[in-house]
Amino acid sequence: MNRHFIETAEAPQAIGTYSQAVKVGNTVYLSGQIPLDPKTMTLVEGDIAAQVTRVFENLRAVAAAAGSDLAHAVKLTCYLTDLDHFPVVNEVMSRFIEPPYPARAVVGVAALPKGARVEIDAILILPE
Repeated sequence: MNRHFIETAEAPQAIGTYSQAVKVGNTVYLSGQIPLDPKTMTLVEGDIAAQVTRVFENLRAVAAAAGSDLAHAVKLTCYLTDLDHFPVVNEVMSRFIEPPYPARAVVGVAALPKGARVEIDAILILPE
């Protein structure tokens, strides 16, 4: 199996034992992103919309480092500490990804790293 590890300074550096993304063939697996500012490595200030926006900006940066964009996402998994924020995820996501939308799951969780209220991971399929 030929794996290529993706890394960019335009997204937060890994805060654990993982890569920002791994490319295998024409599939790219993006690790979960929380709303960290890549320059300061601190959570962005503001409401849940600001946090979700930062998460999608981080995902977009990792996708770009892989030579792609979020238009090639086929699966997203969103983790929320409050499922009442689900409509905000939909609104912000529609600014970053156009229809047809990828498959997606939303999971309610008790807590996320660094006190984040949202984390999203993605799988991209690159054009051949």
